[in-house]
Amino acid sequence: MSLFRLDASIRVEGSHSREIADIVEHEWRTAHPQSPVVTRQIGIDPVPATAWATAVKATFVPADDRSPEQLQALALATAEADQLIEAEALLFAVPLYNFGVSQHFKTWVDLVICDPRMRSGVEPATAGKQAVLVTVRGGSYAAGTPREGWDHATAWMRRILADVWKLDLKVVESEFTLAGVNPAFERFKDLAQQIRAAAEQTAHTHGRNLAGTIRV
Repeated sequence: MSLFRLDASIRVEGSHSREIADIVEHEWRTAHPQSPVVTRQIGIDPVPATAWATAVKATFVPADDRSPEQLQALALATAEADQLIEAEALLFAVPLYNFGVSQHFKTWVDLVICDPRMRSGVEPATAGKQAVLVTVRGGSYAAGTPREGWDHATAWMRRILADVWKLDLKVVESEFTLAGVNPAFERFKDLAQQIRAAAEQTAHTHGRNLAGTIRV
């Protein structure tokens, strides 16, 4: 039994997405102290930017005619998909960057979809697995705010994780993570603390539920 955890933050220290995901992982480890946690740090150890294009092109080439680079890209896609498929539960921590999905997460998703077990249009090997997505935003993109609709990441991640890969997905969201860092958000510090506290509570709940779905 194992938990697969992916972090897309480019930071280690001070990363809000990591800190909240740590809560989910803690609940898992508390319930399953002997079970391994497999980690993938794509924010600091990203998939090569050219791997996806190389893997896609390789699928149109007969297996015996593929170049070493194409074979390597396909092997990487298989290895990345294996980590998802072999785990019993999944945890993703992906912050919003520049109003969109992390480039590292997008590149990783594109490569995983090259694996025939995970591509769009088939019953994915991950169907039905329990998963938690933690996502954080520096400002606020809620209804009625000046930047309502500027979050172009969360809906896309839900589409991939829940609809394409058919995960039983729960989401933890937090906003105003730049309050206390960016002077423009100083007046939102109290609100930011309330949002963070609510996100942490949700992380505890989803972490316990995630751990409770697996029997060792």
